[in-house]
Amino acid sequence: MSEITRVGVDLAKRVLQVHAVDARGQRITSRALSRDKFLAWCAQLAPGCMLAMEASSSAHHWARRLRAMGLDARIIAAHLVAPYRMQGKTGKNDANDAAAICEAAGRPHMHFVPIKTVEQQSLLCVHRLREGFKAERTACINRIRGLLAEFGLVFPQKPEALRQALPDALEDASNELGGIARMALQRAQAQWAELDAHLAWCDERISAHIKADAQAALAQQLMGVGPVGASAAIATVGDFKQFRNGPQFGAWLGLTPRQHSSGGKNNLGGITRRGDMYLRTLLIQGAKSVVWTAHKRDDPVSRWVHGLREKCGWQKAAVALANKNARILWAVMTKGQAYDARHVSVKPG
Repeated sequence: MSEITRVGVDLAKRVLQVHAVDARGQRITSRALSRDKFLAWCAQLAPGCMLAMEASSSAHHWARRLRAMGLDARIIAAHLVAPYRMQGKTGKNDANDAAAICEAAGRPHMHFVPIKTVEQQSLLCVHRLREGFKAERTACINRIRGLLAEFGLVFPQKPEALRQALPDALEDASNELGGIARMALQRAQAQWAELDAHLAWCDERISAHIKADAQAALAQQLMGVGPVGASAAIATVGDFKQFRNGPQFGAWLGLTPRQHSSGGKNNLGGITRRGDMYLRTLLIQGAKSVVWTAHKRDDPVSRWVHGLREKCGWQKAAVALANKNARILWAVMTKGQAYDARHVSVKPG
């Protein structure tokens, strides 16, 4: 065990596969360990030994536990591990995955995922629940509309219009709704109200985070970054100084163009869509609202995005503003200064 310098770990619910090598990269052992024996096996490793695992469920939990034991725990994005599987796509199994993780971790320029704290993951639980409740509420509203349409009852598309009309429709004895149908729709109405209450609770927790966290309050000042986006940014990223500059942060979010360049000819496509999909979506959605109202403001960013909308269309303008907001967000978080919409940046000479 003292010869082991690097370990690749393929995580699973009950069985964890490990692949250990020495300083020369020669395999020492490759074995499967049950969940309750994994930490005991790791305790025999030399202090500072690197243990790498893919970014997956429970990865941050194990990384925190291993670092508390004095080991160098690392997390690697899954798409960076796949090229190091010697057996290719057809040879995927736990042992080969663990070997690929171990090999990828030994590359000198490998990018590792920062380990999230318990507080970060706890706050992200609220965001994940909120997204789930929001999707369930949309499905519930559409289900109610579909059931009402079966009886010739059609209402305006806005949820508030349906909310106001639904009680009257259920009480109106002159429509075609049968008794069973009325009871079923009353159940759906109650589910809708329950989901609204769940969403309100999530919004309360997010608002409390904004009030308690100085960085989240700073992030909320940006145009197109509301409470949800600011809270999600702080909970997802944590330390913004892990990125060298704003463009790197924008690239990490997947907001930069996809490249297929060769021979000195640059071919740019749509955005890469790498990184955290939830945070990227929030930034783009917030940017859309700014794009549509940019003509009402006179600050430099609004004038720029309004001109870009006239030139390229509102969709490209929204993505461009989301990328700009990501860069501004990095600058605000790393420098600790409040956002100034009229600030003019100067490139260093």
